[in-house]
Amino acid sequence: MRIKAHTYLQKAKRETCMNSKSTEQKTGQLVLPGERLGVIEEFTPDAGTFVKDGVIYAMVVGRALRDLASRRVSVYPVVHEIRVPKVGSTVVGQVSNVQSENAAVRIFQIGGKLLSGVFTGVLHISDVHLRYVDSMFSVCKAGDIIRAKVISLKNQVYHLSTKDTDLGVIYAFCSHCGGSLVSKRQGMSCPRCGNIEERKTVFDYGKELVSTNGGI
Repeated sequence: MRIKAHTYLQKAKRETCMNSKSTEQKTGQLVLPGERLGVIEEFTPDAGTFVKDGVIYAMVVGRALRDLASRRVSVYPVVHEIRVPKVGSTVVGQVSNVQSENAAVRIFQIGGKLLSGVFTGVLHISDVHLRYVDSMFSVCKAGDIIRAKVISLKNQVYHLSTKDTDLGVIYAFCSHCGGSLVSKRQGMSCPRCGNIEERKTVFDYGKELVSTNGGI
């Protein structure tokens, strides 16, 4: 009996050490909002997390802590290390896809500085202009660079707006030849092929410097 008890204690000690090492390896991992941390069957969600369909995700940018002893997972916010969009932020991104009522935007810059990672935003037709807009295809095209404001983080999605005069397309490209479009009275003109297109542009179109690590 003593031998069995001793063997059991040794086994338990080894498992504890393995769990401890596993915890140390995962503790401090840098995570971004929406990054998967585990499932509720494995861990109890704690500070800095949220649960959707049984999956635990990071709510903030920070360091993930998976405590295998208490089976809890949390995220400690990182204040100065990571730059991410927030509600009210003016961001710059590249349009990746356009449909009749919305456009997907790859956000890569905020306040003239690159973000810590790439975030996807959605621009809906109702948030494009103060006046009525019939189709998103007259607002922007895939490949365009736009300046927009983050107006919501509903369902962990960056919802954008370009209603103000300083928001909209800052660089547009011809859908025929890919050349840079020039803003003129009759619309957006392509010096290369002469194609005329329509966009919702900013008042300072073509003047903002965009990092070469981003869209241009």
